Amino acid sequence: MANEPQSLRCLFLRAEKAREDLSAAYETNTPAYQENLSATIATYEECLKISAQVSLFSPNETLEDISSSDLQYMAINYHLAELVQKIRNPDVSFRKQNLIRARGHYERFLKLLDAYDVLGKADAKLLEAYAEDKDNFSTANTRDAAARRDAKISRFREEKEMKRKLEYLRQNPKLAEQDEHVVRELHLTNLAFMVHQTFASLESMAQELHIISLAPPAPPPGQAQQAPDARQDGRDKDGYSERLDGQYAGLRYSGPILSSDGKPMRPFTLLDSRQTLKKEVFRPDHSLPTMTIDEYLEEEKRRGGMIEGGGPQSEIRPEPNEDDLDAADEETMKQRAWDEYVEANPKGSGNTLNRG
Repeated sequence: MANEPQSLRCLFLRAEKAREDLSAAYETNTPAYQENLSATIATYEECLKISAQVSLFSPNETLEDISSSDLQYMAINYHLAELVQKIRNPDVSFRKQNLIRARGHYERFLKLLDAYDVLGKADAKLLEAYAEDKDNFSTANTRDAAARRDAKISRFREEKEMKRKLEYLRQNPKLAEQDEHVVRELHLTNLAFMVHQTFASLESMAQELHIISLAPPAPPPGQAQQAPDARQDGRDKDGYSERLDGQYAGLRYSGPILSSDGKPMRPFTLLDSRQTLKKEVFRPDHSLPTMTIDEYLEEEKRRGGMIEGGGPQSEIRPEPNEDDLDAADEETMKQRAWDEYVEANPKGSGNTLNRG
């Protein structure tokens, strides 16, 4: 490892600086960003080529044989996979090629770490599960929802702990200057964190590749694309349209809906339940009045719910008509009945409890 050319270290530092600049960029779809991205990918690929030429990592070595400063080069494939996924192209087939290319870099990264026994037991099992079924890979490969949740939470806690550890080591650079063991621990922790990110990316890439496989195939070059709506070809030829316009579109038309031969003359809606519900969206939450006060009083009078009379007018008694003998006899009988009732029921006769 001591014969490592200086160019590899310079190229790797340049690639790392370019990758950090890309991570800090805000716009990722601009031509300038994509150009810098391609240049950074080319630099990492050159680092990978040089590391292979000098046999930086050999299957005959163990993890203890690798110097602490060379551990960072084990992440070249990981960085390439992350950068390849950021390439933007509207073509679905091009996106699929980039995903497969990035997946290959992830696989080589995991195989390198597995050869040096860097992977833990849980990560080694995940690598075996991934090798068995790449298209349906999941970090929580179980149908039990509770078990999947526990597995996700466990990996999240491990990742959080590694982030905390990396942040502490990076905020205290003096520790790395004084002890080489701290430098080695920093690189190994960083690699473990990358392994977590790799398996998460492989799971999401498997889902995205599945969605891309369900997309309709692109038409051959030179062939006209089919209209998005099959009814589009028959519109506006004879003034007839199968479109169901909204409620406001129908207000522009008047007259009969159908002609004498049954042909629609204007747009119409078969069921207005959807428009009715739409009208009730923006309205007060309380019931609105349905009639005026005068209309309400007239309705109450009609139903007999109002008693007329009372007030000063009730004290004015009409003058008796002396010529109406029947009314005079009726009033006489009424007064006589009242006098008999008063004589039969003297005042206080009903009070039987408070008598002395």
